Amino acid sequence: MNQINQDLLQISVLPRNSINCYIADGILFDSGIQCGYKKIRKAFDKNPIHTHVLTHAHADHQGCSARICSELNVPLLCHKEEVQKAETGFVVADYPSPSGMIAKLQQKYWAGAGYPVTQILQNGDVIGDFEVIETPGHTAEHLSFYRERDGTLIIGDALCNMNLLTTVVGLQLPPSLFTSNQNQNIQSLQKLNTLHPKIICFGHGPVLMNRKNEFEKFIDSLKS
Repeated sequence: MNQINQDLLQISVLPRNSINCYIADGILFDSGIQCGYKKIRKAFDKNPIHTHVLTHAHADHQGCSARICSELNVPLLCHKEEVQKAETGFVVADYPSPSGMIAKLQQKYWAGAGYPVTQILQNGDVIGDFEVIETPGHTAEHLSFYRERDGTLIIGDALCNMNLLTTVVGLQLPPSLFTSNQNQNIQSLQKLNTLHPKIICFGHGPVLMNRKNEFEKFIDSLKS
């Protein structure tokens, strides 16, 4: 676990920040994969939560959601386009190759059970101190969350800060193998670019303290 600031905790469920979830404002953002449950659950001892939200319902983001929500009796929130995956637990349907071996392995070993969604989130909603921003592309309606008071951006998989094969740190687009529409994803990143975030929290890779505008420079280099 990595305490980024007084009200932002990073939980890496695999080494080298490979799969992350976060606690802020009493909210759990994403829930990693099945095997990360004990590590996530331990974080609640000092960082209690009252709500669980998903940036999107892929296997490495909803793996512990059902167990956490049922055991702690907390609501599950996501975008309407993610509800079917979140509630059924079948989370690879929108992969470009849903019948491929990687998708099958993720569905079997990473994905968690489905759980009823309590509330739908859409662009402009506020959860805690975070504004909900629709950032489609990686999935049909991926969500990001922005807290203006300290410039924290929880970006899910709209952008990664590591190579998922080598684990080498660096800003990267999410792999096309798991991304529904990369051009649309780039357009979403260009929208986020206008926020000029100070702290960027990724589903994959270490948190970026954006002191040298690395985020803006990377996005400015992209072509949609």
